Amino acid sequence: MADPANTKLGRMLLDEITPVVMVLRTPLVEESCRKNGFSLIEMLAPFSNFNNIDVPVRTASDQPYRLRKFRLRLFYGSEVRQPNIEAAKERLKEVITFSGDKDISDLCSDPPDIESLIAISKQEMVPSWFQNFNKELIDVVAFSEHEAFDHPVACLVAVSSKDKDPIDKFVDLFNTNQLPPLLNDGAMDPKILKYFLLVHDNQDGMLEKASGILTEMRSAFGANDCRLLCINSSTDGAEEHQENLWASYKASISNSKQYGCFLNADDIEELRSTMHDFSSKHIIPHMELKIRVLNQQISATRRGFRNQIRNLWWRKGKDDAPENANGPMYTFSSIESQIRVLGDYAFMLRDYELALSNYRLISTDYKLDKAWKHYAGVQEMMGLAYFMLDQSRKDAEYCMENAFSTYLKIGPSGGRNATRCGIWWAEMLKARDQFKDAAGVYFRIPGEEPLHSAVMLEQASYCFLLSTPTMLRKYGFHLVLSGDLYRKCDQTKHAIRTYRGALSVFKGTTWRHIRDHVHFHIGKWYAFLGMFDEAIKHVLEVLPCGHQTKATQELFLREFFRIIQETGKTYEVLRLQLPVINFPLIKVVFEDHRTYASTAASSVRESLWQSLEEDMIPSLSVMKTNWLESQQKVLPKKYKESNVCVAGEAIKVDISFRNPLQIPISISNVSLICKHSAEFDETESDANGFLIDHQNDKELRAVSNSGEFSLDTSLFTLSEIDISMRGGETILVQLTVTPKIEGSLKVVGVRWKLSGSVVGICNFNSDIIKKKVTKGKKKPKQPVKDNLQFLVIKSLPRLEGIIDNFPKTVYAGDLRRLTLELRNPSKIVVKNLKMKISHPRYLIIADQEVMNSEFPTCLRKQESSSESCTQVDAARAASSLFVFPETTAISSETPLKWPLWFRAAAAGSISLYITIYYEMEDESSVITYRTLRMHYNLEVLPSLEVSFWTSPCSSKLQEFLVRMDVINRTSSESFQIQQLSCVGDQWELVLLQPVESVSPLEVLISGQALSCFFKLKNRRIRQSTEENTSSLATSGRADVKLVDGDSRGLYDTSISPFILFHHHERVHQERQEQGHGGTVDFILISESWSGSDAGLSRTTEVFSHHTCHCRVASKSPIWWSMNGPRSVRHDFSAAFCEINLSMTVYNSSEDVVSVRIVTLDYTPATNSATSAASVSGNEVGWHDTSQLSEIKVTSDVIGSRGGKAPSTDSVSPFIWSGTSSTRFNLEPFSSAQVPLQICVFSPGTLDLSNYILYWNLVSSSDGGHDVDGPKVSSGTCQGHSYHVAVLQKE
Repeated sequence: MADPANTKLGRMLLDEITPVVMVLRTPLVEESCRKNGFSLIEMLAPFSNFNNIDVPVRTASDQPYRLRKFRLRLFYGSEVRQPNIEAAKERLKEVITFSGDKDISDLCSDPPDIESLIAISKQEMVPSWFQNFNKELIDVVAFSEHEAFDHPVACLVAVSSKDKDPIDKFVDLFNTNQLPPLLNDGAMDPKILKYFLLVHDNQDGMLEKASGILTEMRSAFGANDCRLLCINSSTDGAEEHQENLWASYKASISNSKQYGCFLNADDIEELRSTMHDFSSKHIIPHMELKIRVLNQQISATRRGFRNQIRNLWWRKGKDDAPENANGPMYTFSSIESQIRVLGDYAFMLRDYELALSNYRLISTDYKLDKAWKHYAGVQEMMGLAYFMLDQSRKDAEYCMENAFSTYLKIGPSGGRNATRCGIWWAEMLKARDQFKDAAGVYFRIPGEEPLHSAVMLEQASYCFLLSTPTMLRKYGFHLVLSGDLYRKCDQTKHAIRTYRGALSVFKGTTWRHIRDHVHFHIGKWYAFLGMFDEAIKHVLEVLPCGHQTKATQELFLREFFRIIQETGKTYEVLRLQLPVINFPLIKVVFEDHRTYASTAASSVRESLWQSLEEDMIPSLSVMKTNWLESQQKVLPKKYKESNVCVAGEAIKVDISFRNPLQIPISISNVSLICKHSAEFDETESDANGFLIDHQNDKELRAVSNSGEFSLDTSLFTLSEIDISMRGGETILVQLTVTPKIEGSLKVVGVRWKLSGSVVGICNFNSDIIKKKVTKGKKKPKQPVKDNLQFLVIKSLPRLEGIIDNFPKTVYAGDLRRLTLELRNPSKIVVKNLKMKISHPRYLIIADQEVMNSEFPTCLRKQESSSESCTQVDAARAASSLFVFPETTAISSETPLKWPLWFRAAAAGSISLYITIYYEMEDESSVITYRTLRMHYNLEVLPSLEVSFWTSPCSSKLQEFLVRMDVINRTSSESFQIQQLSCVGDQWELVLLQPVESVSPLEVLISGQALSCFFKLKNRRIRQSTEENTSSLATSGRADVKLVDGDSRGLYDTSISPFILFHHHERVHQERQEQGHGGTVDFILISESWSGSDAGLSRTTEVFSHHTCHCRVASKSPIWWSMNGPRSVRHDFSAAFCEINLSMTVYNSSEDVVSVRIVTLDYTPATNSATSAASVSGNEVGWHDTSQLSEIKVTSDVIGSRGGKAPSTDSVSPFIWSGTSSTRFNLEPFSSAQVPLQICVFSPGTLDLSNYILYWNLVSSSDGGHDVDGPKVSSGTCQGHSYHVAVLQKE
């Protein structure tokens, strides 16, 4: 620790524990002093404080030391008594009030953040007025009888030279009846040092008389104790002093009045000399002498072992004496009082060792006498002596703790002494950097008044801030407690100051409730002081308090409106957070060459539209950089970097308002704040309108009040809406501004009126606005000033488009004809139209001729139509871009109507995007083309669930049994199954059951299922294997009618829209084909009706369900069948029977296949592994009645098929008599016949399945892989069962 004398406590002790001089004066002396604006004591005070008196002092020891700093405390005789408590309280209140008024300017500035506060020095951090307050608290207990350092050491008697009988005046002033109670009651020795001062006013000009009086005084009172003081030597009273000596001693001094105006330099020097001589030649020597005398007396009576035993014996038995708060009365002549005087005199003369020894000596006596107040006072002085000696911190703190506790134990009479002790103790701890302990002492200081407690709590809070580590939460909490007590004592300014300090702690934390408490009360108190701007600023912080209770929210809002009402006007509030604006959700939507048919279309992300329009817009590579660069005109760079809008077309700003409260609020007159100028001037836009965070509040208010922002001007038109918001409700509001003429437009912000009395204003910062429109590729972020700046160009044609009767909810498979209607309100004709649809699986463009056809009749087969299928126009089906005929143009007189085909392809939520490109005839505009973007949302519900299962017929080539399962998955809709069609001319379909049995109830109601069975035949196989093949008309067709009694024709699935939608379904359902032989596609058509009530016509609704890529092949590329007689009669008595057979083998793959047929004279055994590898693809389904076993697929390795030779006990009833092995090659999609022969030895039924076909791909068209792995290149097939009945011929 540094030199204790240089600490705050050391300086305080050097000022407070110093010799007291009692001043007695006549009225004429006071009158002469008042000419200079102060009293006698105030005039002498600057000269009673010596920073370098340099006086040698020798107390009890023989070793002298020099006294550097010395101070006298001057008091009038009437003041040498314990202060009046009520008057002291008023003085304390004045100190606090004066300091609050003095710092009023600081209340308007922003409080420093906590980091800056910690960084500043301790002197700047702690308010300076604390020192004055603590001094006043210490002075409250001055002149106590149990302490000697406040007892007068000397008496200064002052008489004017103008007084009548001056000598008698000196005697009368020290009359016993006029002396203070301390001298009359015996608490102190009335025989004190007297110093006689004759004051002469040079304005009276009678110096000779004063000299004569001085001579009489010296003869009466002694030559050394008298002195003449001449003042007011200035004749004109206009003396000016460069240094105001009295500024720190008179609180009421102001610059408007000159103090000491009659005192010239000689007078001031005379004053300084007088007080120096009085201190160095009279008071200090007097105190030295008294210390030596008292020390000799005390050493003779109390020091030494014998004297101590005698003292303890004499005091024995006092333990049984009753408790007395003040203890026994000690007169000035008692040994206890003399020891206390000795200790206090030694302390005042800086001999702390001597003082401490005497305090220790007397401490035990007071304790034994139960004089607790005296005991506490001595303990207090012991602690201070330890501190000034910089010895034993532990002993110093123990003494202060003991004194503090004893004062509190005494009761109310010791409370003020405990306060002084606590202040000194806290300063002692702070001097040793024990701030946390000092805060605890401040907290323990008894609060006789709430105002005093407030100051102590505030001082404790600064201790927490200065502690290591910093205790911010305790700092803020104690500031709040202090501020609350300040407000209860009507110290509003101090309450605001402490709460502002606490706010620096709680700002930015999650302690929302205490932060709201602080902001709310600061706002109330600012309003009480009439500082409404600051009040509104703080109350605004608590308005969006959604975490508070409903009652608290109502209280905050009610107080806010009360403050606004007190302003007497409709107040404009910046950053009003009621309602709260969700800045990330703010979107700006404007139209340049991109226009939108609906709000939903403008909400779609730009990248999706760009991908859709990629092959529509010319020079896309240029467009992606900046669409303006694609124009032929060369524009200035400032135009290219700006957003472009069209005059007469609205700029839309979507703003999300959220009510954070639980109570409803009313918002009215919501509109944008905009600025328009005739010329595009970037410099002007920087300086006007667009206000960013660092700009001041007044600028925004000036903008909002100017005529440029009225709701309807000749430059632009603003929309205005009113909304009512329930508690916690979020509302998306769309505001518009429509420029009327060309020029520059800037969107500045938004304004609204809360509950009809408060205007809220919010400026838009472009870095927090999520712009709806982006320009092609990602570019470097534009400057802030450009994001909401628009270049307004002249009016352009703008198409309006709608799809009439577009459904919102449909069932899957619903097929409809819709109409696209395009209108052009402008007089300028648009041409060169193009159209593109995002999901052609759901929506395709029809031919114009369809507009005049009746739906759904136009979809049925006409009598003149042929059976051959029309192939799909591959280019039209693959391209999703539709170019309108060149002659198509849209003018303002006639709208364009174009048919569309719609089909709900699959269940789920679907978003359809449509964009239409068009060009203007007027090529003088900056923009020569525009696009119309349309967006529709569709909900598709499940309807019919259709599935197909196919199984090959082993007895016939490329014939399949098909089962169709249909389930109605709707909740209430019924459907009538109309027809099933195969796509393409390769297949023919035959129903295997009567038509009337397909659906006995005619309709398929909700939840019902049905199954139908068909035979599927491959026409190409039949034509290649049968020489005399009949036409398809005689053997079957690709469409099967499934309803009985319907005279209407079948639907033609080979025409648009069926064939086009089917193409997109094939692409969507495309999967890797497995095995060989291809797939088949089915289209199931059903109908439903709407408007079945009486008097309403029934509207037919058509549904088409497309199932693609149904596999009708196996892993083996070859198909075969055995041909020959089924029964033979033969006479076995004559010879064995020979039967001729043939085998037809067909290659269903696109590769050349090598086939080897091996006949066996025994039945090969088939293990489990072989049977599990069936390549026939024996599906779940049905089998021909002639088929008795399944086609099996064996391992590719011949040796893996184990054979079991016939035993010697049994002989086979037949053998193969032809070649045992036949090899040949088959071209793709070709067949071959192989002759075979058997020899039968006995009658019976024979199973001719004991043969094996080995196949191998000779050439492969691709080296692809199927979904299950590499494509199989070879394999083995077990023979089909073929039974021949051989009978004995009779």
